[in-house]
Amino acid sequence: MHQPPPPAQVTAWARTYPGRPDQIPQARAQIRQLLADYAIADDVILCVSELASNAVLHSNSRSPGGSFTVRVTLRPGDHVLIEVEDDGGPWAPKPGNPDRGHGLDILRALASSWGLNGDRHSRIIWARFDWSTQ
Repeated sequence: MHQPPPPAQVTAWARTYPGRPDQIPQARAQIRQLLADYAIADDVILCVSELASNAVLHSNSRSPGGSFTVRVTLRPGDHVLIEVEDDGGPWAPKPGNPDRGHGLDILRALASSWGLNGDRHSRIIWARFDWSTQ
């Protein structure tokens, strides 16, 4: 009797970083290590870097004691899901570009889908990278 192949192993990873710019290279390095064997890695790392930068530059994560959390769910052959959670704060578009900033343009260009959840107390921006589009 023919057995279906076993599902790909799912890897879930998360880490919370102090809300400082010097932590962004740390997040990139750890994601690079996690995705070292996958061609999808460069796009994911770039987007994590952009979202972590937004957290430490534009949210309350930059306040003393603030933090941001990066989460990755890896389903080899299917998709990678990333989330960056910050400490919230006011959401104010940049003058001259009321719809979006450059980091979100990068996310739109590279991710299969993305979204934003939360409010001024905590915000999560997520992005999904499907293997079929890479």
